[in-house]
Amino acid sequence: MHIANPIYDVVFKYMLEDNKVAKLFLSAIIGEEIMELEFSAQERTVEIPTSKKVKKQTMERSPLTVCRFDFSAKIKTPDGFKTVIIELQKAKYLADLMRFRRYLGLHYQSPDNTSDAKQEKARQIYCIYFLAYGVDLPPRPVLKVDYKVQDAYTGDEFEVSGEFVTGLHHRSWIVQMNELKERRRNDLEKILSIFDQSNLTELRHIIDVDDENFPEEYRLIIRRLRKAMEDPKKRREMELEDDIVKELQDLERLIEHKENIIVNQNKTIADKDQTIADKDQTIADKDQTIADKDQTIADKDQIIAALEKQLVNFKQFE
Repeated sequence: MHIANPIYDVVFKYMLEDNKVAKLFLSAIIGEEIMELEFSAQERTVEIPTSKKVKKQTMERSPLTVCRFDFSAKIKTPDGFKTVIIELQKAKYLADLMRFRRYLGLHYQSPDNTSDAKQEKARQIYCIYFLAYGVDLPPRPVLKVDYKVQDAYTGDEFEVSGEFVTGLHHRSWIVQMNELKERRRNDLEKILSIFDQSNLTELRHIIDVDDENFPEEYRLIIRRLRKAMEDPKKRREMELEDDIVKELQDLERLIEHKENIIVNQNKTIADKDQTIADKDQTIADKDQTIADKDQTIADKDQIIAALEKQLVNFKQFE
């Protein structure tokens, strides 16, 4: 089945705007059943302004976003229910690491991310990161980062679910989209095949998904992405996103080129300064050599004077 490529921010956002799809998708990632899901009041998507060149091509506002989604989720547990904050971010560039830290810090500081009227009980935070670039992590499609409570001496682990641990530590799931190729070991990896760029058609906006092996209960996801593919407006937005990303890449290359020029100029200046310093040192060495020779001559003159004086004294003694 052909679907819109969700690696595009506009498609990814469109997919998660459907509440049923978002619940299915996020439940599969975190491995817990989400009963209710809603965007929190702090949902953030940062639009990147288009250049004059791109604006000439379309009158639409730029759809390219830095994808940041905040959800409030009610999750079913063996003991009942719990409410957590799910922070989801999708990144294309390594520089986004510091942005992740700043954004997570906002959640920890916000008094709205609490579960009681007095705003004293912090809700647990789940972080989900979709990465489109390689990082220094094990080469696996999905990695789970979870806190552990251990005896520092024996290494024994303890089951702890108290507010102190859950309120000050967070669980994370890292989806490495470039590691999805041919990985279909469970339902989650089958679901995430929608991001496998090795399944691109002739058009990079379209992914070919094996719908026969796609888990039946999650087919609502691919139907949503099929709908995005059939929407002419979404197709135009993907083309516009391509134009903007290309401009950003061209800008990055230009900045890198200028930085290299500056580095080379600084190196040339440093080399010249070193040459001048070397010349100054050579002059100083020559001056020292002359001074040493002058001192040697002075010492010799003093020795000669002393010998002449001894000679005079010797003649007088005769």
